[in-house]
Amino acid sequence: METFSLELEGRTLKLETGRMARQAGGSVLISYGETVLLVSATMSNEPREGVDFFPMTVDYEERLYAVGRIPGGFIKREGRPTEKATLTARLTDRTLRPLFPKGMRNSVHIVATVLSIDQDCPPEILSIIGASAALSISPIPFSGPVGAVSVGFLDGEPLINPDLENSQQSKLHLTVAGTRESINMVEAGAEEIGKEDLLASLSRGHEVIREIVALQEEMVARVGLPKAEVHRPEPLPELTAKLEPFFRQRIDQAMRTVEKLEREENLAAVKEEALEQYLEEYPDHEEQIKEIFGEALKKSMRTMILKESVRTDGRGPAEIRPISCAVSLLPRTHGSGLFTRGQTQVLNVCTLGAPRDVQILDGLGIEESKRFIHHYNFPPYSVGEAGFIRGPGRREIGHGALAERALGIVVPDEEEFPYTIRLVSEVLESNGSSSMASICAGSLAMMDAGIPVEKAVAGIAMGLIKEDDETAILSDIQGIEDFLGDMDFKVAGTEQGITSLQMDIKTSGISMEILSRALDQAMEGYRYILGVMSETIAEPRPELSPYAPRMITMQIDVDKIRDVIGPGGRVINKITADTGVEINVEADGKIYILAVDLEAGNKAQEIIEELIADVEPGRVYMGKVTRVERYGAFIEVLPGKEGLLHISRMDHCHVERTEDVVNLGDEIEVKVLDIDDKGRINLSRKAILPRPANLPPRDRDRDRDRDRRPGSGQRSGSGQRPRRK
Repeated sequence: METFSLELEGRTLKLETGRMARQAGGSVLISYGETVLLVSATMSNEPREGVDFFPMTVDYEERLYAVGRIPGGFIKREGRPTEKATLTARLTDRTLRPLFPKGMRNSVHIVATVLSIDQDCPPEILSIIGASAALSISPIPFSGPVGAVSVGFLDGEPLINPDLENSQQSKLHLTVAGTRESINMVEAGAEEIGKEDLLASLSRGHEVIREIVALQEEMVARVGLPKAEVHRPEPLPELTAKLEPFFRQRIDQAMRTVEKLEREENLAAVKEEALEQYLEEYPDHEEQIKEIFGEALKKSMRTMILKESVRTDGRGPAEIRPISCAVSLLPRTHGSGLFTRGQTQVLNVCTLGAPRDVQILDGLGIEESKRFIHHYNFPPYSVGEAGFIRGPGRREIGHGALAERALGIVVPDEEEFPYTIRLVSEVLESNGSSSMASICAGSLAMMDAGIPVEKAVAGIAMGLIKEDDETAILSDIQGIEDFLGDMDFKVAGTEQGITSLQMDIKTSGISMEILSRALDQAMEGYRYILGVMSETIAEPRPELSPYAPRMITMQIDVDKIRDVIGPGGRVINKITADTGVEINVEADGKIYILAVDLEAGNKAQEIIEELIADVEPGRVYMGKVTRVERYGAFIEVLPGKEGLLHISRMDHCHVERTEDVVNLGDEIEVKVLDIDDKGRINLSRKAILPRPANLPPRDRDRDRDRDRRPGSGQRSGSGQRPRRK
């Protein structure tokens, strides 16, 4: 067993190998504070047949024992990955993938298992560092190592790996990864941070990354294994010499087709023509012909951009495709927005729900629920394909979370707008940057729904073409520019600053100078898009949709909660049954009444106010007779609150039988005389009746004497008079 450690921001980062998972290609037990992960990396012996991509899989396995919990449900074991686990696996994958040899087809499987969690030391960065260390000491070809840190921004300064308290106060939540030389992965959510503060945070993060890389290099020097040779046949030189001139002119002409599907048809025709012409002479080289075609396609696009500053659809590098926006497309939804940019189109629908509609989170973090949810759907027809619609994959979950992070900063606090908010983005057409179109459509839908957001949010995807010293930064990239380019850099924000950031690099890294230029161009681009959006809807609608539920909020004393709920929930269930509203009662005494019909909501509020109201001595109430006895009647003066109207206080005249004055179910006015020390309420009807002028003296005297004796009308349950001695 070998151990390597580094003091990092007051906590120890430790890498251990040689004790656990020794049959994996490489394995590392990584800890930071009291967060511990086991990360392994394993490679297949042979390349996978029939694939034209690098088959790497990253699994991030959460175990609830890491936070001392037992899974819920009947099975009592972890099930499908949580959204957080999927996003962390994507972070690790995006950091590592560019650093494997080009053309590698051997399967690589990376597994990060969370064994222990210290909430001050989040495990996401340990997954990246542990995977890099496991790959670096293994025989798997890998151009690492890489490091990763989380960066906050507090009191005007970047903060490395902030603890839980500082993270909650930070205006930036940044995860950055890279090699010793450059940054190659960025993921961030921010509270409208400025460019200079963001760049300072990235620069500070990269300084610490170099220390983490140095620790791994020390580890490799001591325990690293020789790297395996991965052989992939190169295309025959003579075949390449024949195909390159064949492809050059044909591909260049097809690439200048503006419309996406037509361009793809033209390029497919060029490839088919090459296969028909050369497969007869080279029958066993179909894959090599396709590979040469792919390289020629990539070279053609990059040459057009770098030499001519012309893109496949005729735009210049900083030009944005035509944009159109629409709202209120769907009559019965609470809010809707349609955003179209070139051949990318997203419909977003907003739905408002009750507080109890929040999403329950059953993961390793401290959050138990969230009230703002964004979901992203990408059906096959959006790219002109026939396929299958299944549950969301990693890409859909990742794009949904990115838009959720970008828009979440403008969602009003629960105190101001106590609704659960769900946005759903339906990608109707896709030709690049559908995740950023989802942000724009989501912002339109929230304003259309009447959510009191203070400002709109827009997003844009940036690309990069880099050959030696020549570079071109592209605004609003298409799918082909993402696929054949060197960078996918997504930036979203408001007029005031950046709210979300995601960067993936296809090369080993990117310099801070290029990153700064890309940020400038991106912020200029999304601000232009905000201007176009404001022409359709500039501020939230003043009223909610007539089909959206109305929310009435009440705050009651905690001791009154039992009066509202009632035994076994009978009281609250009766209110909901009578009014048709939905009522949520929180443990702190906050009550939410959700009603599509505002009149029904007001009625429910009145009932609750009566339930929690205190009976006041001296006040007159209209009560209902709930029980009739020989000695008097019990009157419900407020919901759940009854008092005794003694037979002697029913009238100025002598009453022989209770039923002579009141019967079960009658509604009568009574006055509260007093409430005794046991909480019993004494009522009088006589006290509010005019005194007859012809009242007999005996009744007058009896009246006067009884009213003089406080509480004398409250008798025992038998209704019998006390015996005289």
